Amino acid sequence: MEAIPDTSGYMVAGYVVAFATMGIYVLSVYLRNRNLQRDLETLKELDPEKISK
Repeated sequence: MEAIPDTSGYMVAGYVVAFATMGIYVLSVYLRNRNLQRDLETLKELDPEKISK
């Protein structure tokens, strides 16, 4: 009878890659939101009457 191969290292590597990918995505969304807020503030400073909250 053959022994079942130990693939726990691949499982851990898979989780590391998955969480790293999710972390990069969340960071990307955060940075995009921050840049959009800066752009909105710049537009409000240029012409505050045309931009409504």
